[in-house]
Amino acid sequence: MERKRNTLAYLLAVLMFGCLGLLLRLISLPSDIVVLSRCILGSLFVLLLMKLRGHRMDKAAIRKNGKWLVISGACMGWNWLLLFAAYRYTTVAIASLCNYVAPILVIFAAAFLFREKLSRIKMLCVAGALAGIVLVSGVIEGAELPPDSPKGILFALLAALGFAAVVLCNRKMSEIDDLDKCVMQLLSATVAVLPFVLYSNWGKPLQPDLQSVLLTVLIGLVFTGGAYCLYFSALGTLPVQSIAILGYLEPVISVLCSVLILREPITALGIIGAVLTVGSAAASELIRE
Repeated sequence: MERKRNTLAYLLAVLMFGCLGLLLRLISLPSDIVVLSRCILGSLFVLLLMKLRGHRMDKAAIRKNGKWLVISGACMGWNWLLLFAAYRYTTVAIASLCNYVAPILVIFAAAFLFREKLSRIKMLCVAGALAGIVLVSGVIEGAELPPDSPKGILFALLAALGFAAVVLCNRKMSEIDDLDKCVMQLLSATVAVLPFVLYSNWGKPLQPDLQSVLLTVLIGLVFTGGAYCLYFSALGTLPVQSIAILGYLEPVISVLCSVLILREPITALGIIGAVLTVGSAAASELIRE
């Protein structure tokens, strides 16, 4: 019963993460302001939850992992800034799939940093994911995409670097509670993105409509704070392979939102590329040699 409940919690978190691109399209505020709001409101949500649960942060564990918490939080903020910007320039499907080449980047980084084996099958996964991104981008068949799509693809690939860095930093952490890790990363992300947001928006008038304000609050409290609490609550009980498989529903949900709800263009080759990208990235985590 507990495993079923945790599986549902994890699926709900993945569903919310996959819908972020859709929600951002309905917000008129600059994407970096949405990111900063997400960091602040998400942090407040987790801190309030910890207060209600009577959870006391393990300061010794936080100090022990302090360097990696700060770096991973900053990289998470970097990932969000670039990914949300990519959503503005290209389709939600393309941005999400480009962001999910992160596991492929982790393969190369782990081989270099941790001397992990780079097998033939892993290399095939790398090649498959890269081929999938080429197909999704539409460059082969000259697909009609947003005019700034190349910029969006570049931002999404750079976002993947931040995503990969977060994964690698999390590997270096040990003996720290998941909620402590979550809130410290969110707070670090807030500090990291704040100077950029202030610089890029200083002196610019903002005229947010009610819908944009409400959706921004929804993203921060529910789709970040709530989603991360659900996500971390399930990590300790679900098998690693289940987490990996279910986690790759996120880009699938993003693609479905892009095609079915936003009616963004995708070609037959793009669909094949989406399957190839998600399948290769998932296989790279599931295959153990």
